[in-house]
Amino acid sequence: MTRDELVAVLEKKRMTEIIELIEDAEQGELEELELVESLGLLMDQELNKEVLSLLESLGVTIIYVSGDEEDEEEENDDEDDDHS
Repeated sequence: MTRDELVAVLEKKRMTEIIELIEDAEQGELEELELVESLGLLMDQELNKEVLSLLESLGVTIIYVSGDEEDEEEENDDEDDDHS
């Protein structure tokens, strides 16, 4: 799928935030994107793969994090609140 075909599909599905990510990447304003691998960026797995492939081709580094790390950060934030 070409970039234009992908953007047309995203527009049809009203996924404006994803189009903005692509535009940011094209302008060099997006260097890294952190994702929980099991969740991805989009529910549609094929579309998710196409978008991530395009972002990587535009120089964006995809960093996969486990959901556990985010849970730990939230727990640490809660602990910090308790000590205030």
